[in-house]
Amino acid sequence: MQNRKERISMVTDTLQMMLIFVTVLLALLTVELKNLLQASICLCGTCTAIGALFWLLNALYVSVFQLLVYSGAVIVIFIATVMLTKRAEES
Repeated sequence: MQNRKERISMVTDTLQMMLIFVTVLLALLTVELKNLLQASICLCGTCTAIGALFWLLNALYVSVFQLLVYSGAVIVIFIATVMLTKRAEES
């Protein structure tokens, strides 16, 4: 029985490390990308990965709030703003 708990703990730790790596990578891409649409999609991925981290840490209320408000509503508003904004012609 103890061996099963250790395996579950090891899998959870591995998932947390992978999600942390993905979160940092997407956050860096959000800052560095020049295309605003791609940057906003990376921001959505960052918010989703943070929500998944909260879920793994058993903070379910914070996780649902993160996924619904930040990954959903704020990103939709941001993408709509980007799409409606006129860009200067590139020469």
